[in-house]
Amino acid sequence: MFSTLRFMFLGGLLGAIAPLLATEPTSKLATVKIPTITIPQLRTVEASFEAVQQATVSAQVSGRITEIAVDVDDFVQKGSVIIKLRDKEQQAAYNAAKARFDEAQAEYSRISDVFKRGLVAKAVLDSADAKLKSSQAALDQANETLENTRIRAPYSGIVVKRLVQVGEMAQVGMPLISGLSLEKLRAVVELPQSLIYDVRKYKRAWVMTGKDQQTKLAATSLTISSSADPQSHTFTIKLNLPAGDHGVYPGMSSRALFMVGEESQLVVPRGAVAHRGEVTGVYITSPTGLQFQQVRLGRTLDDDTIAVQAGLSVGDEVVLDPVIAAAVAVSQPKK
Repeated sequence: MFSTLRFMFLGGLLGAIAPLLATEPTSKLATVKIPTITIPQLRTVEASFEAVQQATVSAQVSGRITEIAVDVDDFVQKGSVIIKLRDKEQQAAYNAAKARFDEAQAEYSRISDVFKRGLVAKAVLDSADAKLKSSQAALDQANETLENTRIRAPYSGIVVKRLVQVGEMAQVGMPLISGLSLEKLRAVVELPQSLIYDVRKYKRAWVMTGKDQQTKLAATSLTISSSADPQSHTFTIKLNLPAGDHGVYPGMSSRALFMVGEESQLVVPRGAVAHRGEVTGVYITSPTGLQFQQVRLGRTLDDDTIAVQAGLSVGDEVVLDPVIAAAVAVSQPKK
């Protein structure tokens, strides 16, 4: 019923505009000559995603855990404080180092002023300068130790495991929290050995990403294992993706497409394709006018063209707008 109404509507539309186009020469219609291009031959393999950056943060100083700011599955920004340790001793050491530095700095300024007036020897100034540099180094060390009581996220990402609780005593090197980054992902594939030679030759691959995994994203590089698994006889290949949010998460499954060869193929703009029920075709020009040519199509390419498997020849002129072409074809005098 729907198809009947659609054809009735299309027929009425063409009937209405056909008289307006009856005198329109076909030479004025926008057309394109069918070219032959070289396109990659692709093979599809199952893939899964994993994070490139995965790390477990450990304690750099000893201390009792006083605060844990995040939990499993929380998103954290790079540099944000995720755990705090008791810092009373470290703060006191920093304050003492800061006082010694301020004293040494004031002493150096005083002696420097006196030295400029020629009232003290150069050795006295050098001694004050050495004392200032020593106190500066001690202050930097105390500041670093104090800063280590605040555990910060090494990158933006997701917390995947919390290994400690508030109140526990953290020791140097003790694992605290594990996380992974969503900014850098890669797809992992177990490639059959029958494809490894072509994949090594071309080193081009794409991964399907996005909410519905309908977006073909080119891999920036491929890392291919040097040997096959002795049990499965497959090669592990890691496809690195561009940095950014691609709508996928570690552990998700998808498909990877590998280039395994090249072939010459006719292509036609996708917008030039018309559908008449179960029949697919395009309008081409001929010495006698326009004619609807049935075609068999292949896959859609990245430049919004479609590969043509049968029905057209190199040099055929295809009308870009099939609706206008249909109207002109209706208005043509019958031969």
